[in-house]
Amino acid sequence: MSKPLSGLKVLDFTTLLPGPLSTLMLAQAGAEVVKVERPGGEDMRRFPPFTKGEPVLYHQLNAGKKVLEVDLKSKDAVQILRSHLETADIVVEQFRPGVMERLGLGYDALSRQYPRLIYCSVTGYGQRGVRAGEAGHDLNYLALTGLLAQSCGTPEHPAVPPAQMADIGGGSFPAVMNILLAVLDRQKTGKGCHIDIAMSDAMFTYGLFAHAEHIAGRKAPEGGTGLLTGGSARYRLYPARCGRMIAVAALEQKFWDVFCDLIELAPEWRADHKTVDETIAAVADKISQKSAEEWRPLLQAANCCVTVVETFEAARADPHFNGRQLFAGRIEAGEAELEAFVSPIAPHFRREPAA
Repeated sequence: MSKPLSGLKVLDFTTLLPGPLSTLMLAQAGAEVVKVERPGGEDMRRFPPFTKGEPVLYHQLNAGKKVLEVDLKSKDAVQILRSHLETADIVVEQFRPGVMERLGLGYDALSRQYPRLIYCSVTGYGQRGVRAGEAGHDLNYLALTGLLAQSCGTPEHPAVPPAQMADIGGGSFPAVMNILLAVLDRQKTGKGCHIDIAMSDAMFTYGLFAHAEHIAGRKAPEGGTGLLTGGSARYRLYPARCGRMIAVAALEQKFWDVFCDLIELAPEWRADHKTVDETIAAVADKISQKSAEEWRPLLQAANCCVTVVETFEAARADPHFNGRQLFAGRIEAGEAELEAFVSPIAPHFRREPAA
């Protein structure tokens, strides 16, 4: 069955996570993706974990792509790529600004020959600006945009976010969204464009509540002080008797009332905006009186936006997620069959290609 992006060809010069995930989503939606790798393959091929000798992440992120090994520094590289460039609709690259230009593959050079080409550059800080040439990773982008300060814990207990928010939310997703917009725009204008995706830029989108505080003339909350960063009794983690955490997100009054009734919180602590610290202590005391397994059925029955913090293994076993077949996709990787990446592309638009 034809998919939405069938007939589009993508030339993928990216490595590791942000770019490969974006082109994976394009491939799942039907695009032909040719991934250009240096001789011997990109770094993710050597990144653990492995199963039957195969790199799991590499295969999950690059399933369904055709791989072309080219030494981009060789004098013949552009000529070797010529046939692909002539038929490509989209180029996605992830080098620091200036690298593709030095290789003869920059947007200006290619757009003169292929004016319909959509060219997407994914970098940490964008194609221009005083930090454009700086090296960085996900944690750096969170740190420099003020987002990490709201969630990094305390000096005694520093916390590192468990997910690559900037790589995915600031790189992969904006790349796909803007590439699709460029495809629609090209249908009207007949022209391609250069899309400048800076992973750090979108972290200010994630920080919209802090931004609102700043506009209102107030200091953005630091970790553990704001409504959504642990400074409210209604939106916070509490340890159960067993040591496992309970995630309380009973922001609305109706949910807060149900939760307070469930844990039998004294009336004087329910007006939490007046007695924040005291209410947090009182809720913590109540939560600590039962184990997570004792709380689980009570919280599910109450349906008040309070849940047990599950391990990854427990989350995968949850009948809800299995019922939605999140883990049902399979890809081939050498001698191994692997579980496919859990994709945000809706099943109706998606194909699960072999690696």
